Amino acid sequence: MERTADRTSLHWRSFANPLHAILLAFPVALYPSALLSDITYLNTAEVQWSNFSSWLIAGADCFAGLVLAWALLSLFFGRLRNAGGIGLIYLGSVAAMFVLGVINAFQHARDGWHSVGTFGLALSVLCTLLAFVAAYLAHSTRMAEQAT
Repeated sequence: MERTADRTSLHWRSFANPLHAILLAFPVALYPSALLSDITYLNTAEVQWSNFSSWLIAGADCFAGLVLAWALLSLFFGRLRNAGGIGLIYLGSVAAMFVLGVINAFQHARDGWHSVGTFGLALSVLCTLLAFVAAYLAHSTRMAEQAT
């Protein structure tokens, strides 16, 4: 009787679907750009920098909402459900990024110097850091999968 070798192997992949990763790239690019725009506005007092920052935050919020929706669906139906505790930390960081981004958009919608100020700058810093954390978790966490 001949024995055949088990050809099952493991390979590792990120829990972020490639399309999910593309959507996540927008907040990762737009929130830091808004932060730089806020810093420039506070240094120059040119109103156009505040307007530019508001548009960057609005764009980042749109994509952050899509990323959050994808992460919620992925938690129940996709790759994220197999990621364990890291998946929940990722979902929490994306949710916090989205909520703080919306608050930041409302802050930047105010009139005059108070549209950015200390609170707006702090929100931009937090959104930027949360976007970086989400990207790190999505791309550095690997899951084992059986390939037959």
